[in-house]
Amino acid sequence: MYGHKDLQSLRDSSLKMQSWIRKQTFSPGHEKTLRRFSSWEVAELIFQVNQNTFRGRLVAEPGLPSGEIEADGRQRWFSLEEVNELRRKMKINRKSLLPERPKGKRALRAAVANFKGGAGKSTVALHFAHAAALDGYRVLCIDFDPQATLSHSMGLADVTEEHTVWGIMARDLMRETERMNARTAGAESGRQVPLRRLPASVSDTGLGDLRVADFIRKTSWPTIDIVPSCANAAFVEFASAQYRHLNPEWSFFAAVSRWLDALPDDAYDLVIFDCPPAIGYQSMNAVFAADVLYIPSGPGYWEYDSTTSFIGQLAEALADLADFKADFPAGKSRLPKEFLDVRFLLTRFEPGNELHRAMRDAFGKVFGSRMTEHPIEHTRAVEQSGRFLSSIYEIDYRDMTRETWRRARATFDQAYLEFKRHALEAWAKLEDAE
Repeated sequence: MYGHKDLQSLRDSSLKMQSWIRKQTFSPGHEKTLRRFSSWEVAELIFQVNQNTFRGRLVAEPGLPSGEIEADGRQRWFSLEEVNELRRKMKINRKSLLPERPKGKRALRAAVANFKGGAGKSTVALHFAHAAALDGYRVLCIDFDPQATLSHSMGLADVTEEHTVWGIMARDLMRETERMNARTAGAESGRQVPLRRLPASVSDTGLGDLRVADFIRKTSWPTIDIVPSCANAAFVEFASAQYRHLNPEWSFFAAVSRWLDALPDDAYDLVIFDCPPAIGYQSMNAVFAADVLYIPSGPGYWEYDSTTSFIGQLAEALADLADFKADFPAGKSRLPKEFLDVRFLLTRFEPGNELHRAMRDAFGKVFGSRMTEHPIEHTRAVEQSGRFLSSIYEIDYRDMTRETWRRARATFDQAYLEFKRHALEAWAKLEDAE
C-alpha cells in the first residue's frame, strides 16, 4: 500500500537526484555560467554585419571591448556584457545596433501557453528569452509551471515556494484585502459591510511585507532575470481555492498583473511567461497579464486536438472573468480580457515527415494568418541542448559540427525574428505608459 508519505519520500529522493544531475551539468562551482561568443558569431549572427567590417572597426577604435584572443590569435571571444557595450558604442553605416523599442511604452508581456504537456512551451520560452537577450533586449521570465523546467534551464535550483508566483498571489491577497477593508471602513454610505478577515496562517507568513523586487532572481545571462518556480509551488491551485473562499471578492486572476504594474516601466523590454499545461489559477494569471499569446503545438493529430480543446477552455474561462463584479484596480489590464495578438507555432517539426506536413497544412487552414510561417524544426542539436538544460544559443558550436549547430540555431532564429516582428506590431498598439 502506498500513501502520501510514501509518495513524499519518492519525491524527496527524486529531488536529490535532480540536484545531482544539475551539478554534473553545470560548471565545477555547480552554477550555470554563460559562455563567450566568437567574433564570427557576434558579427554575422548577432549584429548581422560582415565579419571583416566588424574586425576593421575593432582595429580602428581601440576604445571598444576587444574580448579574449585565442592563443593562435585567430579568433576573439566576447562576453555578453562586452557584446552589449559594443552594441551601445558602435554604428554600422551610421545605423545603431540597439534593438527597436517603442518610446513611452512599458515592457511587452508574452505568454507561451497550451493545455498539452510536451508541446514545447518551456523550450520556446527559453529560446525566445535567450534570442531576445542576444538581440539587446532586457528580459524578465516568469515561470508559472511547478515542473520548473524553465527555472532549471536558467540554472536555478534553490527556490522556495514563497518566492514563486504563489508568493506573489498570497502577497496580493493580503494587500487587496487590506485595500478592500480600508475602503469599507471609509465608506460614507452607512451600509454595514463585514470586514474581510484572513487567518494567521495566511497573514503571518510575512509575504505581505516583501517588496516587488524580492521575487526576482538573476540568471547566468546578465540581461535576463526570472521569477522562478519549484515543485512545492504545485499546491498553489489548492491554496488559491482556499484564498478565494477567504475573500470571494479577491480578483485572483489579476495578482501577477498588479505585481507587474508595480515594476518601473523601463525595467525590462520583454516579459515572457512559461505557463503550466493546464488552465488553473496560475495560468489564468499569466493569460490575464499577457499582451500577446503564443500557442505552441506539436505536429500530430492529438496535439491538434488538445490545442483545439485549450482554445475552447480558455475562451470559456475568459468569458467567466468578464462577469467578475469585484471592485479591483485594473492597472494596465482590462476586462473583458483581449490580446493584442495571438499566434500558433508548430514545434518538433520534421520537414521530411509527410504526416507533419499534412498537419501543418491543417493548422494553416484552420488558424489562417494566426499561424506562424516558420515552425521550430526537430534537430539532433536541439535534442542535445535539451538534455543539458540549455538552449542552442548556449551550446558552443565547437562541441559539434558547425553545420549541425547552425541548422539548429537557424530554426530558432527564424521563429524568434517572426515573434519579434509580431511583438513590435503589438507593442506599438500598447497604451503609453502613465
